[in-house]
Amino acid sequence: MIDSSRGFTLERLLDATPEQIWNAWTDADDAAQWWHPNGMTTPRETVTIDAKEGGRYAYTMVDDASGETHPTGGLYREVVPQRRLVFTWGEPDADPDETPVVTVEIAPAGDLTRLTFDLRGVDGMAGDDSFYDGWASALDELVTHLGQSAVHG
Repeated sequence: MIDSSRGFTLERLLDATPEQIWNAWTDADDAAQWWHPNGMTTPRETVTIDAKEGGRYAYTMVDDASGETHPTGGLYREVVPQRRLVFTWGEPDADPDETPVVTVEIAPAGDLTRLTFDLRGVDGMAGDDSFYDGWASALDELVTHLGQSAVHG
């Protein structure tokens, strides 16, 4: 089992609807636009999402400078549309009981929407150039993606 005492939480207040945020996490076309830290891309053809309890997802991040690939995936444990996603996160075929777990919560916050991202099973802190910094950067990519879609959508 993973050590759920290890982990971290990130929050973002977004000028986007819960539906827009939900789609960014559950629609493959949306996810490919932001599911990576800055300096990487996620080719659309590598993204598969079956956002239901017991469903799986997979994607591959590609380092823009080196071309190095990082296949990633997991299993959805809880899916509450436009409110909550719980999924394992790691190697695409890893044992779900031995893989870190992400909880994404989406909640109204006045005129904005609060996104809370919690990762359990690994350590992380600002400046680690690893899990924390990677997800913080990816969430920044999400903010940019949502801002662009709000302007153009």
